[in-house]
Amino acid sequence: MNGAKVLVVDDSPTMRQLIIFALQRLPGLKITEAGDGVAALKQLSGEKYDLLLTDINMPMMDGLKLVGLIRKDAIYAKLPIIVISTEGSNVTRERAIAIGANEYITKPLQTTRLIEVVRRLLDPETQLN
Repeated sequence: MNGAKVLVVDDSPTMRQLIIFALQRLPGLKITEAGDGVAALKQLSGEKYDLLLTDINMPMMDGLKLVGLIRKDAIYAKLPIIVISTEGSNVTRERAIAIGANEYITKPLQTTRLIEVVRRLLDPETQLN
């Protein structure tokens, strides 16, 4: 997990900071942020990441569209993706997982749950090289 690159995508600067603050409990992560799906795609085109966390409801490009586009890219087909959203319905959760998200966490964000999921997805045995 040490040195893993994480991209946090959310249109709310406050939410991005909350997620980043939680992730900083895991030493060695290199965290980058983007304000929407379009900015995230630009980040992904220039750098390789080990984990992506994204909101669903964002301007320009929502998180589900972002996940779908990432899954079509061979470079990022196996990138672990966590969707973090206020939408708690099973329909939205199932849609996110069907499109390619590995995990779905509802807001308000529970730091311990986030850290547990990130640890599991960035386990050295399964981490992307």
